[in-house]
Amino acid sequence: MTKIYDVIGVGFGPANIALAVAIEEKALGGQYLFLEGSTAPDWQAEMLIDGSDTQHNPLRDFVTPRNPVSPYGFLSYLKSKDRLFDYLNLGLEFPYRLEYARYIRWVARQFDRWVSYGERVTAISRAGDSGELVRVETSLGRILLTRTLSFGPGRTPFVPEVFRKDFSGRVSHFTGYLTANARWCNEGSLSSIAVIGSSQSAVELTLDLSARYPDAQIHNIFRSFSYQLKDTSPFTENVYFPEFVDDFYNAPIELQKKLTHEILRSNYSSADMDVIKSLYHKLYVQKLDGRERIHLHNMSDITCAELEGNQVRLDLHNSLKGRDTTMMVDAVVLATGFRNLGVASNDEFLPALLENLAGDVSRRSDGSVKVERDYLIASDDPDFPSIFLNGLCESTHGFGDAGSFSLLSLRSWMIAEKIEALTTQEALCDRPHSYQEATVL
Repeated sequence: MTKIYDVIGVGFGPANIALAVAIEEKALGGQYLFLEGSTAPDWQAEMLIDGSDTQHNPLRDFVTPRNPVSPYGFLSYLKSKDRLFDYLNLGLEFPYRLEYARYIRWVARQFDRWVSYGERVTAISRAGDSGELVRVETSLGRILLTRTLSFGPGRTPFVPEVFRKDFSGRVSHFTGYLTANARWCNEGSLSSIAVIGSSQSAVELTLDLSARYPDAQIHNIFRSFSYQLKDTSPFTENVYFPEFVDDFYNAPIELQKKLTHEILRSNYSSADMDVIKSLYHKLYVQKLDGRERIHLHNMSDITCAELEGNQVRLDLHNSLKGRDTTMMVDAVVLATGFRNLGVASNDEFLPALLENLAGDVSRRSDGSVKVERDYLIASDDPDFPSIFLNGLCESTHGFGDAGSFSLLSLRSWMIAEKIEALTTQEALCDRPHSYQEATVL
């Protein structure tokens, strides 16, 4: 007999870790299970490159903005590791990415009782007499039922159309960078590598590849004229205030899009001054030594990409000079970001795992999925199950819901409060508690 869980979480990255913390601190009763495809709790494991840091205040962690005395905060982690005074003495604006990843793992490990690692969700559908439950299938062959789903596996990587084909492992999105790099090293030395994009990640990758392969030619290809400095104005940072989420959510769709475009560089298509300066200095020293190894290809579109032997051929069009060129590289890293929920060409209506539910959800006036203020997917079907989009609602809730920690603690608390209300409601309705009593649709 298969029990019906009160909550199943898809993924156990920051979004659902924060939810687990909120559930714990609210002392909610119930049956909880989080399914994570990775074999251990890892955060940005593929981008833990030497010297890299986070891009947010470390106190915007899992709990501090809503509960500064919580034992799950970043300062509590430092204290537990006997590094609090050492850290304070560093004078860092942002912590090292490696240390923050260890903080995240430290918190996650405290919820091992609720997590199944190495178990990936393969399908999601509705179940029950009226479709009021969620049926979850996993890579281990399990079929699970839940009243509430917290969908938080992270955003879908964006891969430009010219790279949506088989390149025999020669092309990797930056979310698989270190694994791909290890594979390339095992296959032989690299003499030329291309990085696509002009974001923070693109600059970091260009610098890291230059350090790993000092004799290789590193090509950074991007459409804009130059790297854009991240907008760190404290006035712009107000978009990460909780009250802005309410304002953004209640704004008309066209105004939401206008605001998103206006504040884009506070989080996207931009880089911090420290990495921009590091790259500029490295380019200068290479010119000084007469050993130029890093090449910037601005104003350039990739019109075609093909695998030829063990290399990738890239056809470029420089729109400023009106010139077409071709280069051969041993590997390509895509620093091309992620897909948001929406109806634009680079968006996705819903993540692939939720496609079975697409016909049952409500839509906004522009055709995109409608999400309630408390992050529940909206539906006109009164029996539609409770499914939270946890960390995927940037298009409806603003940049505070982007892939960052900015409002993670408050969002998770709101979701936990809704779960508490739903659990109380379910108890009053005396719903079935076993798989045998629930009809799978």
